[in-house]
Amino acid sequence: MQGPCGCQLNITALVRPGWEHVSVSTPRRCPNWEEMCFVKDLFWDEEECVMQLHPPHSQYVNNSRYCLHLWKPIKRDIPMPPPGFVGIVGLGPSEAATLLAQMQAIS
Repeated sequence: MQGPCGCQLNITALVRPGWEHVSVSTPRRCPNWEEMCFVKDLFWDEEECVMQLHPPHSQYVNNSRYCLHLWKPIKRDIPMPPPGFVGIVGLGPSEAATLLAQMQAIS
């Protein structure tokens, strides 16, 4: 499928015991954030939480150099930190950059 950034996306979706799983790859690089969000919204509602995992090294499986995965457990909620732990809620990238520049000018 053609992705939002002009790159061909190879997408595979599977339901495994207890899990919904979507893999996303491109021919020459790992998918970027915008592409992963695009694919997430193809398979899940925009208000559903899904995840990418960084497992312990001892559990790595890497069969494709440019593939990333989305996971959602079935019948379980994914714990999430409060939104304020990520940044200032309601502030877009340009407003955040302006605020950061103002804070740096003060210090």
